[in-house]
Amino acid sequence: MADYTVQRIDEIEAMARGGMRRARSALGVTSFGMQVLELPANLERYPEHDHAEAGMEEVYVVLRGGGEIEIDGERVPLDTETIIRVGPEAKRKIWPGPDGMRVLALGGVPERAYEVRKFTEVGQPDPFAS
Repeated sequence: MADYTVQRIDEIEAMARGGMRRARSALGVTSFGMQVLELPANLERYPEHDHAEAGMEEVYVVLRGGGEIEIDGERVPLDTETIIRVGPEAKRKIWPGPDGMRVLALGGVPERAYEVRKFTEVGQPDPFAS
């Protein structure tokens, strides 16, 4: 029997007020981090953050829409024709444009096995709920 999983993005469980879909867990991936970000038009409250403590690098791939990503104070266009890798210590913040953005975010720690974070599992409480 073939080993694969099919999942429609719109049917993946969301957290963070609908802004993040638990794609990794929904597909059963355990070798790297993967979420789908659903960012509305002109969103300003996407949090600036880094992953220095965990040592995780991320890759961002826009599936729909576009905007910019700010990396250590420098804004770079982020659209469906661009792939961007951001190192662990770099501060990053996504700025969706007027059409919003759907972004595939992939993450992992170089030279280390991926460790599943419990809150990313389907069915877990939303740590961003307020």
